[in-house]
Formats: sequence, C-alpha cells, structure tokens
Amino acid sequence: MGDAGGSSGIFAECAIAFVPSTALTPKLIGELSSIAEENGATICEPRRDGSISIETVTHIISNTIDFPQYTESQAVMIPVTTAQWIMVSISRRKQAQVRPFSPDPRMIFSDVVVTCADLPESDKESIAGATMALGGQESKDATRLTTHICALSMDHPKVQASKNRGWKGKVVLPHWFDDCFKLGKRIDEGPYLLPDAEILKKSPEDDLAIPANSNLDGATSATPTYLALPTEGDTARPPVTVFQDRRVMLSSDLNISSRLSKAIREIIVNGGGRLIEQVEDSDMFICQYRDGPQYVQAAQSCKDVGNLAWLFYLIVHNEWTSPLRRLLHYPVPKNGIEGFQGLRITVSNYGGEARIYLENLIRASGAEFTKTMKADNTHLITARNSSEKCKAAPEWGISVINHLWIEESYAKCEMKPMTIKKYNHFPPRTNLGEIIGQTFFDESKLRELYYPGGEETMSPRAKRKRKILEAAEDNAYQHGPAEGVVIGRENDDRDMDDLQQDAEVKSTTKKTTTKTLGTVATPIRTRPVRSGKENETPSMVSTGGRSAKAKARDLLQTIAPDIALYEKEKKRHSKGANTPWGGKRAADQVDKTPKAKSGTTPEVDDESADDKRPTKKARPSLPDVETRIILTGFGRWVGDKHKEDQDRRKLRDLGVQIVQEGHPCDYLAAPHVVRTVKFLCALARGPTVISSTFIDKILETGKVPDVEDFTLQDKETEKRYGFSLDKSVARAKSNRGKLLLGIPIYCTEKIRNGPDSYKAIAEANNAIFKLYRARSGTTIRPTTAEEDGNAPPEPVYLLSSNTPEEKVLWERFQDMARKGNMEPRVVAPDWLLDVAMAQQVRFNKKFLVENFYKA
Repeated sequence: MGDAGGSSGIFAECAIAFVPSTALTPKLIGELSSIAEENGATICEPRRDGSISIETVTHIISNTIDFPQYTESQAVMIPVTTAQWIMVSISRRKQAQVRPFSPDPRMIFSDVVVTCADLPESDKESIAGATMALGGQESKDATRLTTHICALSMDHPKVQASKNRGWKGKVVLPHWFDDCFKLGKRIDEGPYLLPDAEILKKSPEDDLAIPANSNLDGATSATPTYLALPTEGDTARPPVTVFQDRRVMLSSDLNISSRLSKAIREIIVNGGGRLIEQVEDSDMFICQYRDGPQYVQAAQSCKDVGNLAWLFYLIVHNEWTSPLRRLLHYPVPKNGIEGFQGLRITVSNYGGEARIYLENLIRASGAEFTKTMKADNTHLITARNSSEKCKAAPEWGISVINHLWIEESYAKCEMKPMTIKKYNHFPPRTNLGEIIGQTFFDESKLRELYYPGGEETMSPRAKRKRKILEAAEDNAYQHGPAEGVVIGRENDDRDMDDLQQDAEVKSTTKKTTTKTLGTVATPIRTRPVRSGKENETPSMVSTGGRSAKAKARDLLQTIAPDIALYEKEKKRHSKGANTPWGGKRAADQVDKTPKAKSGTTPEVDDESADDKRPTKKARPSLPDVETRIILTGFGRWVGDKHKEDQDRRKLRDLGVQIVQEGHPCDYLAAPHVVRTVKFLCALARGPTVISSTFIDKILETGKVPDVEDFTLQDKETEKRYGFSLDKSVARAKSNRGKLLLGIPIYCTEKIRNGPDSYKAIAEANNAIFKLYRARSGTTIRPTTAEEDGNAPPEPVYLLSSNTPEEKVLWERFQDMARKGNMEPRVVAPDWLLDVAMAQQVRFNKKFLVENFYKA
C-alpha cells in the first residue's frame, strides 16, 4: 500500500505498521491507514507469518502493549503509539511527540493535558515536568484539548474564563498530582475535584466504598481449577486463535484432571496450535513452579513461560498478553521469596477479587496469610490507614504498609525495605484497592535468581531473543514511576514549545535515548531518514556516543547468520515417513494419532490423539500428522468416493491429513484462487495457500515434496478482483480471524443462494451476522449523534440481491440505520466476498445494490 517514498505530507518519512486488537480493530486500521497514506506515510504490511517487519518500520501503532513483538520494538527503540497519535498529528499539521501517546499503562498521565493556575512557579514547573515525564502534556492556557486545570480554588481568572467558554475538563487540586507521584500510580481524581473537593470536606476515617478493579480479571490465583466450557446445546466456542501457529507444552507439575487436560488440549488444537512434548520444540511452556530442568531450559531459551492462570486468561480473552504483565500469571517460586518465610500477614480494607489476590500473593511469597489480626502477626497490608486493625497494629508492633510493598517484593524476587515512602503512603480519601494489580515482573531479576547462564546451549533463536530482552532492558527507565518503560526515538524538528517541554522532562527524569544497546540492532533501513531525526550525527559517532539505532543495527547484523540458519532449518520438511526428521517435523511434533478403522476415511484431528481406539486391524507405524490441509476445488476425486478414500489413506500414511472445513489447518490447497465458502472461511485463519498439485505430486510419487515449491500463483484472478493473495494471507495471520470484529452485517432472508454461506464467511471473520426481516428483534436502537459522542456515523451493511421481495426491505433498513445514527449500506453479497478475499475492510460504491445490479 502506498508509494515507497512519499515526498510530501506530515508522515512523509514514516513507515507505519499497525497491530490489530480488540482496542484497534482491522476496520479502524483500514481507515487510519488511508489517512496516514494521504499524508505521505508508507503502510508496512505484515510479513507472511503475520508479524511486523521491525527492520523496515519507523512507528508502530497499537492501542495496547499486549502483542508479542512489543519487547523487540523496545530493543531497537521503535516508537509504539496509540492511534490517537495519527489524529493529533493531523490536527496539528505536524508530527506530534510520541511520549504522550504511549500505550504503556505505566505512563500514568498519557491522556492528561494540564495547565496550572494559582500556584507558585516552582510548583507549576514540578507538576508540569513530572506529568510530561509520565506521558502527559502541558498547555500554557486552557484550550479545548486541556483535560485538567490544576488550581487551589475556582476563583482564578483562568478557571473562570474556561468555565464561561463551556470548557468540559476537570479542575483539580495539586494534591492529586502529588499523591500520584508519590505512589507511582494514577488514582481517581474524584476526591480532589473543585469546587467541592472531598479531601477538604471529609476526614480520612469517613466511610469509603471499596472500588472495583479490572486489572485482576483472570489474575487472582496462580492455580485456577475451573475453566468455563460450553455445555451441551450451547453454541460451540469460537476458535481461540491466539494459539494459531504456536507450539505449547504442558508441564507434568500442573496436576490437573484428565477432563480439564483434554479440554485444554482441544482448545489449543482447535485454535490452530500444537501440543508439544519437548521443551526445545515449544514456543510456550506452561508450568506451576519456577523449578526443575524443564522450567530452567524453557526460561533460558526465552520461551513464553506462564502458568495455568495465564493460559486460561489467553483462552478467555483470545488476545495475547505477556505472562510477565501480571504477577500471578507467572510460575510461583516453590519455596517462596527469601525473607518471607515465618511472616504472618493479614489485610484490611480490600474486598472482592483484590482480597483474594492478596491472599494468594502472600502465600506465593512464602508468608502465612491470616484472616484475623492477632498479636503474633508481623504485617498488616491495608488499602486505607483507617480501620480498627490499623489503629491496633502499631500498639502490637505490627508493621502497617500498603499492597505495593508485597507486589514489588514479589516482582523483584526480594523483600523490599518497608521504609520506602510509597509503601507507607495513604491518600486520605482513596482506597488503594483501585490501583492493585498494576505491577510488572522484572525479567532480569527472575533470570538472575532462577535461570542464570545457559548461553552455551542456546539455539540461534534463543540467542536472538536474549539479546532483544537485554537491549530492551538497557533502553528502559531504571528507576521511578516509569520504571521499565521505553519511549522510542523522538523527532528533533520541533517548535520551541516542544523543546521547552523536553527541557522540563529532562529535569525530572533521565533520558533513555542515549542508553547503550551493547552490540545489538536492526538491519539498515531502506527508507530515507530526516537529518537529525534519530540523533545519528557524525559528531556523535566520532566521539564514541553512538546512537541507540546504530547499536541496535549492529546487534541484529551480528546475529543475522544465526537467524537465517534457524529460519531455513525450521522450514525444512522430511521427505518421507522413514527419513530423518526435518526441522519443521521436529518443531511441529504432536501426540501420535491412532489409525482409524479399515475402510473408513481417516478424518482424525490431533485433539483426538488421547482417545482409546480398538487395536483390531490397526497399523502400528502410522506417523504423526505433520501437515494439515483444507482442500477445495479439487477435481481428482469427483464422483469416485472409493478413490478418494484410498488417496486419503495414502496421504495419511505420509503424515499429510486432509481436514474438514472449520478445523485447524496448516495449508489451504486449491487449483487456483476460488471464491468458495470453504476457501474464504479457511483463509480467515491465515493458512499458507498452496496449489492442489502438491496433493497430486504426493500421490504420484509416494513422497512429500517441499511445500514451499507449491505456493499458489494466480495473478489473473488477483488482478480481476483487485487483491494480492500474499498480502491477504499475511493480513489474515495478523488479524487472527477478527477482520470484521464488531461490524454488524445484516442479510435478507431471501438472498440468492440463501444466507447460510454468507453467515459462515462473516462469522469466520468475527462479524455480527443477523437476518433482516424488518421485524422487531432485528432493529438498531435509535440514538442521536450527541448520544454517540458526536462521532461520525458507523456504516452498517445489508447483504441483498435484487428480487422484488428484498427491494421492499431496503428503505426500511436505511431508515432503521439512520435512526440509530449509522450509515446504511445496502450491498450485493460480492462486497463480503471481496472483503474476505482481501482480508481488508474496504468499500467501493460499485457494490451498492443500485450500482451492482444495473442492467
């Protein structure tokens, strides 16, 4: 997309990649891509495996840090910003600074724009500087974009003038900023809002509701025992695509029931993943304890190591998150944290999931949790410094601290001194339960204590990952509230306001852009970079102060041969059932699949590997399923079921399995690009598309050739429908079946060929699909633009052919949509086929029914 070197526009030298997620849907990505391209950007498509080509991008747009390549972007200091960065840059007609738009939750003021009123100058500077260091911005006056005015009263002219203009922001006491800085967390500003600030009117002892907290969702226990499973009659669980192309190993120390183990295995396999028996072949290692040779090997090899709670979280949310993001998503120390043994800890003023979380965290640390407080307790962890327990504790010699002490002790794998001020800070009208669960692990501390060394046995892939982790750590803030955050490179062509902001930031926090990357980095960019943009000047190089980008480039160039060798070996296939194992076969090993009864089609998927089968007539040497293929448009078996059964058995004997529609697959095979339901539904999962001559070749020779030689080429069909198959597959891998997430698609009941096929295609891409009969139950709730936040109307689609019965529905549908503040689009079903084939939410007016069905 886009020309390779746009010469004009505010994004003229930007190569931008997008990360799809629930918070940044493919539909929104399509809209933002068009806007960015119109302003000179180059949009970097995902690679064939769906990942970002880090070495070619200048910016990554993501509304979350929960994506696998986030650490790699930190290592080479590629800025990761929210989608808002694009829109703010457009509105300002220049690139905005990246710091205020970091999706990292540790940048606690990322959406704050503050201006100060009646404060001493030193206080103004401190608040502005520290706010900007943590992702906020300062404005000299209260503008439409200002979110907070920091003042001591409502009497200041700046406050009065803003209110008279209808300004919608918040007037907050400086105490709010002070308490946030002290804790290193952002607390609710409600008690600090003028004119009736609660902290000035109520005492700390007055009642205060216990807050809800979404940070602990699915993270209150390291050993969950329950996973919600569909019951009989329920709609089947959609594929958990977060496991697509991932190889998962379950440790024997999990100690789970056979029923739960079977359910987990089925979910992983149905989601396109593989169950692996050897650590070295896995991508993800699931265990209970930070203990044992398998854990050490997995951690040293930089596998994604998590516990059952993390696995369940991935299953329930179907979105990637690091197991280091939440404390009870990582395996627990078998003997606790040094220093916690013998401690007796109780809690106060925490409720619900926060209390359960603290109980489990205390026990995981090695201390004893007590429900009540007695004289032999050693510590009281409290969310407020006001309760009967808090009053009695000092008299009994019991230490009183907040939950940050145990969280940070657990995250750093050592007991932190209780004298650190933030552990003893209790804002007067805040229950600290609202900020629980926001602490990240420190991977370097884990490695130092639980899996040091291992370099001599690391694979090329593990070595690369280790260098990435170390480089990311070097680039991060080492201390303070933003510890662990990497901002990325900032632009140098800024106006005076920007430079003044940076000067204030430098006064409050250490810059990271001059940190050392050791010997690491990305290959040389192919795009021109503005002079001075990334601090790469001859004077810096000559004095030895090499830029982070240059050092990052050196690292990946150093390890490039190892990476190339690994990638080549990973793709190598074994040529037959009795030949030595190739790299892909070794990497994709799964439980052996038993042979089906003689005379039946062997449609056995990997998830049934543990099922007991009759031994009668079973062949003993059936190989593992190495290659799963969905086949469509294949003419060889038409009208000859017996030949199909024979051929399927021959393929299965060679480790190749033809699977049915809806099952996980590695490849989608067809003689050419076809717009069948099977082809489009399978494409949504992102399998490599190959020519069905691959099947013919196997059956003719009795050997499995290199599948890379059979990638499907059909330029004529691509040109006819205006898409690139390679790009479609890459986008599908990146979208993970969520191309149409949240998009409502209605369909007439009398549409040609029936609605079922379109329903299958829409739901394979996560759309909301409904039949439209112009009756109650299929209507959009009427709203106004004001109710929808004055956002532009979202499109809503009705698939329809042009029969008289359907035409009478068009006007009703359009009226329904407009009343719901949505833009109605009555389209031919070819629109859906076009979108599913391109794996891109796009629209052309030629698909509107009035244009498509013209005589």
